[in-house]
Amino acid sequence: MQRRTIEWLEDGTVATINQLKLPHETELLRLRTCDEVAEAIKTMKIRGAPLLGAAAAYGLALTAYHSKAKNKAALIRELEEAAEKLRKTRPTGVNLFWAVDRILGKAYAFNGDARQLASMVVEEAKKIADEDAAANRALGMHGAALLEDGDVVLTHCNAGALATVDYGTALGVIRAAVEQGKKISVIATETRPKLQGARLTAYELKRDGILVTLISDTMVGYVMYKRMVNKAIVGADRIVRDAVINKIGTYQIAVLAKEHGIPFYVAAPKSTFDPTRISAEVTIEERSPEEITHIGSERIAPEGVAVFNPAFDITPLKYVTAIICEEGILYKEDFSSLAKWLKRNEQR
Repeated sequence: MQRRTIEWLEDGTVATINQLKLPHETELLRLRTCDEVAEAIKTMKIRGAPLLGAAAAYGLALTAYHSKAKNKAALIRELEEAAEKLRKTRPTGVNLFWAVDRILGKAYAFNGDARQLASMVVEEAKKIADEDAAANRALGMHGAALLEDGDVVLTHCNAGALATVDYGTALGVIRAAVEQGKKISVIATETRPKLQGARLTAYELKRDGILVTLISDTMVGYVMYKRMVNKAIVGADRIVRDAVINKIGTYQIAVLAKEHGIPFYVAAPKSTFDPTRISAEVTIEERSPEEITHIGSERIAPEGVAVFNPAFDITPLKYVTAIICEEGILYKEDFSSLAKWLKRNEQR
């Protein structure tokens, strides 16, 4: 039985949930090649920044496991080619690039033959997945301290178990608080245009018995104005020195939260942090116009209309109350020295 959102199987395949089929059907994909992993990422059968890191690692693991390379140099060339395919799938979330670079770095430094290198790559990919699952549990425990019994929490997109290897980031915080006995209810945005909130977040929370109310993206200001929400928690696809980059619609939620005096929290593992860059240096993915002009296969917009469809937006850190990761909680005084904070906590 599938325990995690993505798993390495001992026959040299990767099992993961096809997120395009949820909530109506739970279909397990069996991926056998890096090309299949890349296609699943590109088409959003696999999505969610932390999960993309694990999936990319497993894509390299599949390359190594099935390689016929006779020597280390030949296998590294195969890994580099596979890494390039993975890098071209989705440009914004940093976890994918972090995982690819981590495995390639280990491969370059590895002393051993091709067979031993292949085994190392598979084990490193498993380690990345295990670390993500552990990180989400840890950040959930840290973040739960920010939630009080009776809180109504607004969340956007899907930052749950389906976006990670296991447990979730923003939803991991909510899960941990519920496991501590706190009565927490959630307001989830539908998250146009791919409807990850309606399809995935509502599905996860309902499945787990956590009270959830679904709203359209355009209702956020209204529910805050009516004091129906007292906390907001989202995930992240990349956290840079000056901003949080997350699903389109996050910025307006953060601005509205600040206007209404509502704490706005971001939950993400350290693999999502990119303290070497600022937001102006990050490529924001733009997706197909059909995501806007159609609902399913039905066109809702006139033929020929111009479409702008960025998948992510940029939320300046001044709108963020705190960032929750596996090492603890970063408050505003930590934001200006993000890299130093991370390094200090790694050394503990």
